[in-house]
Amino acid sequence: MHNGRREKDDNLRLTLAVGEILENRGEDVVYTRTTDIYQTPFEKATIANQSGADYFLSFHRNSSPRPEQYDGVEVLVYNKSGIKYEMAENIAGALGEIGFQNLGVKERPGLVVLRRTKIPALLIEAGFLNAAADNQLFDEHFSEIAEAIANAVLGTLYEEDVEGPVYYRVQVGAFAERPYADQLLYQLQDEGYPAFLLAEDGYYKVQVGAFLQLDNAVNMEQRLREAGYATYLTT
Repeated sequence: MHNGRREKDDNLRLTLAVGEILENRGEDVVYTRTTDIYQTPFEKATIANQSGADYFLSFHRNSSPRPEQYDGVEVLVYNKSGIKYEMAENIAGALGEIGFQNLGVKERPGLVVLRRTKIPALLIEAGFLNAAADNQLFDEHFSEIAEAIANAVLGTLYEEDVEGPVYYRVQVGAFAERPYADQLLYQLQDEGYPAFLLAEDGYYKVQVGAFLQLDNAVNMEQRLREAGYATYLTT
C-alpha cells in the first residue's frame, strides 16, 4: 500500500479490463480471481496449471524501498526463450509507447508463478505503486494500458499462429493487390475484430483470430457473418 493505494486493487482492475478485451475478441479467459480474495502464488500457479489455458499472465504493480526512487514498467519471465519472451517484449514495448519508462524484460526463475506454471508465463509490473508519475499514467491512460497489453498478447499469437497449421482461423477476404486487403483489414480492426494480414500463395489474405478450439473459431465466424462478412474457416 502507498498513500492509501492498494496494489491488489489496481491488479484486479487491470486483470479484468484486459480479460474483457480478450474475451470480446474471441479468446477464452480463465481468472485466478475476480474478487478481493487472497491467494498464495502457489495457488495461482495451481489454478493456471489445472485450467487448460495456453498462457498465464500475472498482473502486478512494482514498488521501491523509497517513494519516487524508481519508475517504469517491466515484464518478468522464467527465462528469455520461446514465445513468452517475445510476448513479454511486445507488452513492455507497447506500455513504453504509452509513456512509461520501459525497463525491459527480466529473468526471475525464483518466482513461484513463473517457476511452478507448466505453460508459458509472464508477470507484468505495470509501473511503480510509489511513483507519482506511474500512478498518473495508470489512472489517466488506464483504458489504453489494458488495450495495449491485450493487443501485444494477440499480436504475438498472430505472428506465431500464421506460421503453424494447428490453429483455426476465419478468412474474410483474399486479394491480389495489397491496398484492397489493407482496406478490409483496417475496417475489421476498427470494428474491434482481431484481424491480421497473411501474404500467401500470391494473395493478401485477411484473417481473424487464431483458435486452438474449433468451437471458438465457429463462434467467431458466426459473429462475422452476422455482421455481413463472407467468411470461411481455415487452418
